[in-house]
Amino acid sequence: MDASEKSRSTILETSRHNRVPVYVMMPVDTFGFDPSGSPRIRKIKALTVSLKALKLAGVHGIAVEVWWGIVERFSPVAYDWSLYEQLFQLISQLGLKLHVDLSFHSNRHTSSGGSGDVSLPLWILEIGEHDKDIYYRDQNGFSNDDYLTLGVDQLPLFCGRTALQCYEDFMFSFVNKFESFFGNVIEEISVGLGPSGELRYPAHPFGDGRWKFPGIGEFQCYDKYMMEDLRMAASQEGKPQWGDKGPQNAGYYNSLPSGVPFFEEGEDGFLSDYGRFFLEWYSGRLIHHADVILAKAANILKQYQGNERTTVTLVAKIGGIYWSYHTVSHPAELTAGYYNTACRDGYDPVALMLSRHGAALHIS
Repeated sequence: MDASEKSRSTILETSRHNRVPVYVMMPVDTFGFDPSGSPRIRKIKALTVSLKALKLAGVHGIAVEVWWGIVERFSPVAYDWSLYEQLFQLISQLGLKLHVDLSFHSNRHTSSGGSGDVSLPLWILEIGEHDKDIYYRDQNGFSNDDYLTLGVDQLPLFCGRTALQCYEDFMFSFVNKFESFFGNVIEEISVGLGPSGELRYPAHPFGDGRWKFPGIGEFQCYDKYMMEDLRMAASQEGKPQWGDKGPQNAGYYNSLPSGVPFFEEGEDGFLSDYGRFFLEWYSGRLIHHADVILAKAANILKQYQGNERTTVTLVAKIGGIYWSYHTVSHPAELTAGYYNTACRDGYDPVALMLSRHGAALHIS
């Protein structure tokens, strides 16, 4: 309760005197690359006119995705902030504020294609060519390179660094580069925690043809690193047979809840001992992933929280997975990693974790 009340107090203190500030998201195709591969702002004159119009219309600020795949694009720990230096200066000069979204994901499967596509860093993709298990994988072995699996959080597979160290180093570099903007221009920092920046698994991969709304999606735990973790958890539970694979009766991406045994109330379903074990492990690993990243972010930002002039609100996103909510099992939420059913509140553990770090919640 103390942590929750402290978090609530912090958020209210930064609510800009009870006003609701309006932010406008910067289009992703604002960014591009010149023939040499260096990042650039496209159509800078048209962008300037648009920003001036937004300011005149009473918009408070601009939400900008700061892409890992742009800044640390070519080699590890080689950060190029030039694009964002230019953009932030322009936004500041026009009297607008910033919500910065530190984006550790790719949008290649969710964008409409073309100049707006942003991949993970190229050196990460090179590693992925030799080890596809650094990405989430479904039961049929299909993987995509939208986000690193949380199975590699603690493994030094990235030129001697773990995935968590890569995220932490990126956040340190960002803060060191732009600390002069904190509070007076940058008011909020959202830290990416998964696909589309949300704390979830890519259970409903929009845009690549595998999933269509309102399919229940599929569990994403079949990369070798997640499976190793599952086997360890099952062994600790005294049920090593539970660690061989995920649920085999959970349907497919476009299945509907009815007729899928794992999401029904039978002996082989989500209420069974195995079902509870698996779902607790699956959601627990996701919450732990966010807990560690937000702890690192809060630690980096804490030196700026004591001064009203430099206070920045830390933000975390979760996905609004609402379909199949009328069922007992809420399968679309379960495959996304939210262990929320008609019998269990799956968002309370998430909210408590966020409150420990004084993070605001963004439902996207």
